Amino acid sequence: MHLDALPWTTGDASAPADRWERATYLFDSGDHVAAARVLAELVTEQPAATAIRLLLARAYYHSAQLGRAETELRALLDVAPSDGYAHLLLGRTLQRRSRHDEAAPHLRLAAAMGVTDP
Repeated sequence: MHLDALPWTTGDASAPADRWERATYLFDSGDHVAAARVLAELVTEQPAATAIRLLLARAYYHSAQLGRAETELRALLDVAPSDGYAHLLLGRTLQRRSRHDEAAPHLRLAAAMGVTDP
């Protein structure tokens, strides 16, 4: 797809909805670092938007920015403690950081909530 044909190249590309669309496109395309940059700005502007924070954590996780992923996931779980996927991702993040004892409770919670690896 040519960049001129992308939806955010026309109109007001600074609108939050347009930046969300751009970030999801970048994430889905595998450019997790670029997606994280866009999403980090959106989270700063809309800190209560859990969907944005979760996608940001996923972008950090997939780009091996594990400290940042952990920070975002803990912030997300502060406001949405019943998010099973956030527990799963935090557990996986902690495992990748060789903190298996800290990961275990989050992985058990995710499993109890019926969330498993895809």
